[in-house]
Amino acid sequence: MGLGHYAVINSVWDAARTLLHDWPVDDGEDYLEAVKSCLDAIIGDLPPDEVRASFIRAAQEAGIAVIEAAD
Repeated sequence: MGLGHYAVINSVWDAARTLLHDWPVDDGEDYLEAVKSCLDAIIGDLPPDEVRASFIRAAQEAGIAVIEAAD
């Protein structure tokens, strides 16, 4: 991502792609849990709302601001 950049995450696939390709760190506990959550959701073992919560925790761990859109 980088300073001043943003990404819109609309799906589990978007979250996984962002974590694996654009994340600034790849060794945090919440980061690893978010990656695992994405994989679990892709195979149908975890609902997307749990992936969302895990992704937000990983963002907080990495110091990434999260702006949540209204549903």
